[in-house]
Amino acid sequence: METTTTRIKEVFFIVLGTAIYAFGLVYLNIANHLAEGGVTGITLIFRALFGIDPAYSTLIINIPLILIGGRVLGKRSFYYTILGTVSLSVFLWIWQRVPLEINLDHDLFIVSILAGLFAGFGSGVVYRYGGTTGGADVIARILEQKKGLTMGKSLLVFDAIVLLCSLTYLDLKRMMYTLIVSFVFSKVVDVLSSGGYTAKGVMIISNQNEAIAQLLMEHLERGVTYMHGEGGFSSELKKIVYIIVAPQELNEVKKIVHHMDEKAFISITNVHDVMGEGFTYLKPQRKRYFLKRS
Repeated sequence: METTTTRIKEVFFIVLGTAIYAFGLVYLNIANHLAEGGVTGITLIFRALFGIDPAYSTLIINIPLILIGGRVLGKRSFYYTILGTVSLSVFLWIWQRVPLEINLDHDLFIVSILAGLFAGFGSGVVYRYGGTTGGADVIARILEQKKGLTMGKSLLVFDAIVLLCSLTYLDLKRMMYTLIVSFVFSKVVDVLSSGGYTAKGVMIISNQNEAIAQLLMEHLERGVTYMHGEGGFSSELKKIVYIIVAPQELNEVKKIVHHMDEKAFISITNVHDVMGEGFTYLKPQRKRYFLKRS
């Protein structure tokens, strides 16, 4: 059950994320004449062609999208989308009026990398705590929930469409640098949205399954699960050992398995989000596994 402290934490990080995103947009994208994707990119087109402040156009364009997001995503997402959109507009207004210049010696490659990092980190923090900054974010979150598409991939598609329209005021050179921004942005968003790192899921098929499971639990301090399988050729019933570990623990898993059974079959997959002991809260200090020589 959510507590007041949890809600305050979520609100704080959503506001912080929009502040970071708006900072990069003003001092990197706008200052160096780079475009942006999604609704933000549309506001930059309006700024270039009609002189409309993005702080205002962001809010105006997002009103119908916020209403759609509220109906599809529920009350909590609706409120957090309003929070993200309004705070983004506020910080865009503020940063445009703070006299600050980031001198990168006119190196557009460095600018584009930094712009992608700022936008991706800021947006990723917002998404991780249940918010959006409106616009394409609302549609991307709907696709994530309904179709299973990651937000980074959905936003990359939206970005491409808006960036093509941005050629109305940008030359091809700056557009190519903007594509770097969008690529870095999507990668950072995916990393932050999935928990910051990829864990590893390991399936082990062996005649020594119980001994292997016991050693894994003892030396890694992680739980294992038995899954029942049947060999397609032999029709032999076997217990399959399944364990989720941190990437740095993978070599130790292999060492334990191969020490017990050199013919063991191991399948390793990426696990993009993990909750539970040892991942979202602390686990006991584990022992190191040392091979005993006979």
